[in-house]
Amino acid sequence: MRKLIVEEWLSLDGYAADQAGKLDFFPSSDSNKFADEDQLKFMDSIDTILLGRITYELFVDFWPTASTDKEIIADKLNATHKMIFSNTLQSAPWGTWPGAQIVNGSAADAVRKLKAVNGKNMVLWGSISLAQSLMKENLIDEYHLQICPTAVGGGRSFFPETLSYSNYNLVDIKKYDTGVMFLHYEPRR
Repeated sequence: MRKLIVEEWLSLDGYAADQAGKLDFFPSSDSNKFADEDQLKFMDSIDTILLGRITYELFVDFWPTASTDKEIIADKLNATHKMIFSNTLQSAPWGTWPGAQIVNGSAADAVRKLKAVNGKNMVLWGSISLAQSLMKENLIDEYHLQICPTAVGGGRSFFPETLSYSNYNLVDIKKYDTGVMFLHYEPRR
């Protein structure tokens, strides 16, 4: 069975977006080259990228025209099958790359079906509302958290407030020169 992996960048004080909804606390790609190499290896383990509508709109403004000389994962990311969870979008173009598939209706039902299909793992990037809805359904198999050395003083929490008490096993940890910590957790079931 394929896994659903959530990858999220978080501030040191646990927010996925600051009070203005911005993500400015991420380190720049230029200063984060070692993490980029790890991300490139990670891309080999997935065959599907899941995004919510808002994250899709952020990504599509940048990634389809990104080049590997600036963003090492650009070609792999752009070539990977993408599914956008939205009840409002009719299409999801991706520049000159193949467009993304739109998924309407229950995200939980769609993810259950995807997990039962043969293939590599799937990754969910950003998409806080989508991630939180899937957390509530216990559909997340791995959490890859990039903890940035910045406290933003408030904003959008990554974990939903209604999530019951949960325990996780630490699988891996990496420290990067930028001060970012990569934490890989799996839920205890």
